[in-house]
Amino acid sequence: MNIHEYQAKALLRQYGAPVSDGRIVMKADEAKTAASEMDGPLWVVKAQIHAGGRGKGSFKEAEAGEKGGVRLAKSVEEAEELTRQMLGRTLVTHQTGPAGKQVNRIYIEDGSDIARELYLALLVDRQTSRVSFVASTEGGMDIEEVAAHTPEKIVSFSVDPASGLSDFHGRRVAFALGLTGGQVKQCVALVKNLYRMFIEKDMEMLEINPLIVTPEGNIKCLDAKMGFDNNALYRQPDILALRDETEEDPKELAASKFDLNYIALDGEIGCMVNGAGLAMATMDIIKLYGAEPANFLDVGGGATKEKVTEAFKIITSDPNVKGILVNIFGGIMRCDIIAEGIIAAVKEVGLQVPLVVRLEGTNVDLGKQIIRDSGLNVIPADDLSDAAEKIVKAVKG
Repeated sequence: MNIHEYQAKALLRQYGAPVSDGRIVMKADEAKTAASEMDGPLWVVKAQIHAGGRGKGSFKEAEAGEKGGVRLAKSVEEAEELTRQMLGRTLVTHQTGPAGKQVNRIYIEDGSDIARELYLALLVDRQTSRVSFVASTEGGMDIEEVAAHTPEKIVSFSVDPASGLSDFHGRRVAFALGLTGGQVKQCVALVKNLYRMFIEKDMEMLEINPLIVTPEGNIKCLDAKMGFDNNALYRQPDILALRDETEEDPKELAASKFDLNYIALDGEIGCMVNGAGLAMATMDIIKLYGAEPANFLDVGGGATKEKVTEAFKIITSDPNVKGILVNIFGGIMRCDIIAEGIIAAVKEVGLQVPLVVRLEGTNVDLGKQIIRDSGLNVIPADDLSDAAEKIVKAVKG
């Protein structure tokens, strides 16, 4: 689960990290009052969406001269005008894709003088199963670009959970960022606070980009992105309360409410599979036969008829889907349950596209019999290769 920048800044403030004063506004009429509550004389007006690259993004409905989701205002009146220009419009960045995201919230923040821009992140390193720090002197840039062209400017190390975080970790970050004097002490304190927050709040990713050094020699978190472990949200009610469902794919949101693992993709063949590995293999073989999967959908090993029905409804709600492949290997999952779910879903939402079903495993004969007796126009398949070839042929003609 991701949260907005202004919510991340509030969490940073709770844990003693240095951030600028800011206000969130939902209506343009609130912007002037919000800006007047801060010192100025410079304000930063930031569109709040769950995507990076806002400053370099563009609005679909922008007029000439209007560009970027992060802009500077030199008066409270200008802050109000910039807010009015951005609210309700669709911001397109390299992370949103061409569809973009609608801006429903604006964060107005006190401007900051910047002497240097740095990069600092914490994430779960799946190779070491530890929390890792990533630091670079190239703040304000896409870290992927830095890694591709100047990887020597990135320092990364993990923290041993047995011994925990120590001051030397903070000093290592400070030296990697080229900090000196009192900045080192500030960095040690910041690293401690960030690590404690990362662990206590069950984060998966925390990115400060840029972490700035002011002309006075102080460090400050100028921007922040946070991602949290969905599986731990049950013990993080304060974090769950920050969830903005308008920023999430409606299909993925509906799937999460039925405990389905669903990720929307850009292809034309919808997939319903049980097991993440089998789902990935199914997507691969669809590509092998010349088409593209429209989704990753794992109904799990213990899916019910209701879950299967909902999964089918989610797939068919995607207008890009031109065909559906159901690939079930029944171990824990019974093939007759899948069959009953498919029939229930088709009766409820109809079947407007070709459907190929491959069943194997527990109660496979009963499952096939249920589908045959249903009268549905279903294309049966004997194995995964046969299923992929048939659905691609049906879609491609």
